[in-house]
Amino acid sequence: MVAEDRPERRREAFFGRLKGPKLRQHQADLIEQRLPHLRVDLAQPAPADLARLFEAPVERARLEIGFGGGEHLLHRSGEDPACGFIGVEPFVNGMAKLLSALEDAPRDNLRLYDDDAAMLLDWLPDASLDAIDLNYPDPWPKKKHFKRRFVNARNLDRFARVLKPGGLFRFASDIDTYVNWTLRHVADHAGFNWTAQRPADWHTPFDGWPGTRYEAKAIREGRPPAYLTFQRR
Repeated sequence: MVAEDRPERRREAFFGRLKGPKLRQHQADLIEQRLPHLRVDLAQPAPADLARLFEAPVERARLEIGFGGGEHLLHRSGEDPACGFIGVEPFVNGMAKLLSALEDAPRDNLRLYDDDAAMLLDWLPDASLDAIDLNYPDPWPKKKHFKRRFVNARNLDRFARVLKPGGLFRFASDIDTYVNWTLRHVADHAGFNWTAQRPADWHTPFDGWPGTRYEAKAIREGRPPAYLTFQRR
């Protein structure tokens, strides 16, 4: 079952499109045949130790919310095989792109989820993640749509619950109003500290950052990205 077949009423934190251009037949086959083997099954109880989700022996677990075409997720899961990665992307075309890439670069430390990240967060055990990545989320720039932004008090509560003490929430965006929004909301939350120590820090890419196509477009159009790291207290 793909994301668009699931009851819309269950979604809380996803408001974007579920599908773009029609998938090629091979992409549709990957969604139908390969995704079920990688999908995290929320109908089953979450394991107390997330390492049990992965085929590879892993020491840590990391979540990426809204991975787009999967470039960053593919890079990170390849450079850190001792970490188990869970990638969330409800947009079918993005999921198909990642599944296609995995044919040439398979990962046994990767699991996927193709619906609302809020449901996955509620399923995860307490203090089970070492890091959460939210890269270039939909900014919902109109004021009437600000309530749709993924960074909000309720989702920060979710992050604080599932992150281990000392775990990291990383946020990247080229939209200054969303950057300010995120700084303000995290500052109002008791669970996190912003790790920046000098002004240049929030414009310095994360260690090992591979860049993304969205970022390249933003830089071409004159929007400097911000890279924010918050640590769970």
